This record gives sequence, structure tokens and C-alpha cells, in this order.
Amino acid sequence: MNEPIRRVPVLWLALLATPVAAANNASVLILGDMSRSLGITKTTASWLVTVFALSLAIATPLIATLLRRRGTRTALWTSAAFVTVGTAIVAVSPWLSLTLAGRAGQAAGGAGMMAIAMNLAGTARRMGVISAGSGILGAVGPLLGERLTDAVSWRAALSILIVTLLPVPAVSRYTTKSPPATEGRFDARGAVLLALLSSGIVLLPSNPLPALAVAAVTAALLALHIRRRPEGYIPATALRSRLFRSSVLIAVTLSVLYFTLLFGTPQLITDRAGWSTGSVAVGQLIAMIAGSVLTLAFAAVSARLGQTKVRALLLTVGLLAAAAAVFAHSAVLLFVAIGLAVFSATSANATQSMAAASAVPDRQRPTGIGLFQLAYLMGGALGPALATTLILS
Repeated sequence: MNEPIRRVPVLWLALLATPVAAANNASVLILGDMSRSLGITKTTASWLVTVFALSLAIATPLIATLLRRRGTRTALWTSAAFVTVGTAIVAVSPWLSLTLAGRAGQAAGGAGMMAIAMNLAGTARRMGVISAGSGILGAVGPLLGERLTDAVSWRAALSILIVTLLPVPAVSRYTTKSPPATEGRFDARGAVLLALLSSGIVLLPSNPLPALAVAAVTAALLALHIRRRPEGYIPATALRSRLFRSSVLIAVTLSVLYFTLLFGTPQLITDRAGWSTGSVAVGQLIAMIAGSVLTLAFAAVSARLGQTKVRALLLTVGLLAAAAAVFAHSAVLLFVAIGLAVFSATSANATQSMAAASAVPDRQRPTGIGLFQLAYLMGGALGPALATTLILS
């Protein structure tokens, strides 16, 4: 695959990846504006969030495969094209169905930017910068989305992913045009089965029985397929690794918690403490930035703590966040909950992604990171659906 000529400055990588978080979270406080503009219910409007997050998750291992088979530069410019076209559609589309397609296109491009940035990061410290930056931009996203909606429109709020194009020429200069190593035929069946399984899991909160049936059947077919093709789209070596499996499980658990609280906390604070939407947005912004800054510091020292202590700390913090969200009636404690949630999730993304990558052979590293990111981003798809089912409906 295309390799960087020299290490890409981490700030370029952060700028490449972090706008995805802002684009995803920009819709947190504007579901009502989107639903009124399109003449649909708030629950239906939430599909603009779910489709973006689901497409982001599904596209991540696809882009990782493109990265491995065609190199960094091809994956980078392909992702840029998806972002450009998808954003143009979102900006002008008068129909929900076409807008959903535009959001899916944006997500595919955003997935590529994240996969490329994480593949080029190389260390937990640099990964921590990217994860913390994503947390900070994710924190700014809801307030930024609300302000852009008030000043321009909700379409402008959903178009902020275009910022990810700024570092593309600079990052491209750090890659070569050398062709990747020759590989066998692309495992299209494995890719389709994984996409169906991901979709079934995401639909569980809203359509439990049909989604459970789809997920169960697809999981069985995928297991059989992996046995027949162990070097395919989902490498069997990754699934056999206890380190890889545990890293993924921790990441997806904390990610689901984070994204559920991200979308549900504003409503909880409004209902329990009577705060206005604008005040909630500012308070959530401060709490999430604080959690993201802690991630930056934690990623820098995580290697010295050891994997067991890191995981125990992250799971404990996640449990405290969940308990505060369930039982607290104070706005301050609910803000603490979202701050703890963003810290645990983004720190897990930074530390456990490196653990997952180390659990697979070097040639499968992009694939391992892509599959890990799929699991983490599933939280971005499941979280809003759970928030809608449990809190917003």
C-alpha cells in the first residue's frame, strides 16, 4: 500500500479527522428545525443522524480496505470526492430521501478521512491528539449547529464537514504514488454481510424483532463465510485475538453510552432542571471540552499505566457517567455525566485502537483499525436511536 514518505504532522491529521465529529454532533439541538423544514416528525428527522452514523460505521472498513489495496493517496482523494458531492446534495436537496443520500455520501468521505488519519497516527500519543480533537469538535458541534441554523439554515449546519477538505492537499504531499502490493479478489460477500449485520444492530432500538432476525441470520452467514475465507474482508486472525475482541467490546460499550448521553442529556436537563436550550448547549460544550482535554492528558500517560489499569479506569468512569444520567436531577451532575462519557469514549478510542492494531499482522493493520472504528462508530448510530427511544420520544 502507499506509505507516507515521512510522518505527517499530527495537526494535519487532526484537522483531517476531527470535523467528522462536529458534523455528526451538529444535529443534536436542531432536530426540531429539520423536522419543521421537511414537514416530518422529530423521530423521522432523527434518521438524518442515524443514516450519517451508520454510513460512517459501514464505510470505515471499506475505506480501510481501499487504503490497503490502493494506497493512501487514492483513498484520500476518493474520500474528498465523497465529502464534496455529499455536502453539495445536502445543501440543495428539497427531499428527505435525497438528503439522506447526501448524508450517506458525506459519511463515506468522513469515514475515509478518519481511517486515513488513524492509520497514519502511529502512536497512542498522536492518536490521543486526534481523539481529543474529535471530542472537542464534537463538543462544539451542537452549539455550532444551533448557531448556524439560527444564522443561515440547518443545511449549513449539516455542511460543516466541508472543513475536512482543507488539509487534503497537505496530507497528500506526504504520500507516494507507488502501487500497493498485489492482493487477491475483493471479498464483496463479506463486506455486504458485515454491512447488513451492522444495519440490523442499529435498527434494534426502533424495530427490535425484524432487526434481531436480520442480525441473527446475517451473523450466522458471516461466521460461515469467515471460516471459508479467513483472509477475507474480516480477517479470522483478528477475531481469534482476545486482545482485539476485548478492545472492540470496550470501545463499543463506551461509545454507545457517550452518544446516547450526547443526544439525551439536553432533554434530561431541560426536563429535570428547567434549563433553556441555549444554556444547555453552552453547559454541554464546557463539559465535553473538559472531558476531551482530559483525554489528551490521559493518552500521553496511558502507556505507563498498563492495559489492565487503563481499561479498569475507563470502564469505572463510564459506569459513573451512566449512574449520574439515570439518577441525577441536578444540571451540574448531568453535565458531569456527559463530560465523563466523552472522556471514557474518546480515551478508549485512542488507547484501545492501538491495542487492536497490535493484535493483527502489520499487513492487516489498516483493516484492523477499520474494523475497530466500525465498532466504535456503531455507538454513533446506536446512541441517537437509543436516546430517541428512551428519552426523546
